Amino acid sequence: MTSHIIAGKTVLIAGGAKNLGGLIARELADAGAKAIAIHYNSEATRVAAEETANAVRAKGAQAAIFQADLTSAAANEKLFADAEKALGKIDIAINTVGKVLKKTMIETSEAEYDDMAAINSKSAFFFLKEAGRNLNDNGKIVTIVTSLLGAFTPFYATYEGMKAPVEHFTRAASKEFGARGISVNAIGPGPMDTPFFYGEESDEAQAYHKSAASLSSFSKTGLTDIEDIVPWIKLLVSDGWWMSGQTILVNGGYTTK
Repeated sequence: MTSHIIAGKTVLIAGGAKNLGGLIARELADAGAKAIAIHYNSEATRVAAEETANAVRAKGAQAAIFQADLTSAAANEKLFADAEKALGKIDIAINTVGKVLKKTMIETSEAEYDDMAAINSKSAFFFLKEAGRNLNDNGKIVTIVTSLLGAFTPFYATYEGMKAPVEHFTRAASKEFGARGISVNAIGPGPMDTPFFYGEESDEAQAYHKSAASLSSFSKTGLTDIEDIVPWIKLLVSDGWWMSGQTILVNGGYTTK
């Protein structure tokens, strides 16, 4: 019988230096992962990546950090190759990379559109491609999207619009990789209590989002806490392996599909 546990597995986390990605790295190390490859985007995040890697090592797992701008196919190919060379063949690939832009369509420039497409859609496609090419059989893949995929809202056209293709990439990948026992899913958190949220939202908008979920009054911030997302990721990369090709909105009742 195939084992669907985290213990002994090698993990690659895109955007794994801090916030949700950093917590995922720590939690999977706690769950017995053998090694964790931590990707970060820019030099400004290197210190956070090193801190997360040290925390992972303190829990008994191997760790290595890798810098890359994942908006090209070549960068994703190199990331998987370098991670495998350093830590061994990957079993679990998790992609938390994304960028939020809150702006009307009329105000959005072509350069902003292209940037959002590259970060939220193109990078996700080529990460999935390389995961499919490189993961061990019976591997697990999870991509972070957004609960705005279940919303009818202005101002986020390039954010939710560029995350929407990832749903279809996920379905296609689950069919194409399934013959090797690889499950592929996406998780859409609600607005999360991270710097990415506060940088885009006015005080008025923050107050709305902090009260919009059905369970807001039971959250320490009213928002989706990163601690509420990690258990779902741990489930999907272990005992929840039978789930595949799905986009799951984990948001305390903020939106539904």
